[in-house]
Amino acid sequence: MSVFSMVLVALIALLHFYILWFEMFAWESRGPKIFRSFPADLFTPTKAMAANQGLYNGFLAAGLIWSLMIGDAEWAKNVALFFLGCVFIAGVYGALTASKRILYVQSVPALIAILLVMFT
Repeated sequence: MSVFSMVLVALIALLHFYILWFEMFAWESRGPKIFRSFPADLFTPTKAMAANQGLYNGFLAAGLIWSLMIGDAEWAKNVALFFLGCVFIAGVYGALTASKRILYVQSVPALIAILLVMFT
């Protein structure tokens, strides 16, 4: 992987660590500000569900960081592509079911990173 693609993978991992924090620890305080179209009374009863989603985002971030720590270039590339693909698909699903903005925040950067990892 090129240095630029590795930096983008790291930034996407950081984004997913932020999502982990937000969904696991700040769902009730930050949620209404981020998901304005959701009724405010939804956040308390969905706190456990959001924390579960946050945990999955943490796994995505951990996988992306892992890909940056692998010494074998081909293996690192394959691991990065797998986790970036997961991020892309999760973003598309989130855009279809929760907020169109997720497509631009999650899927577009993942797609750019996929292309960079594959072709640089």
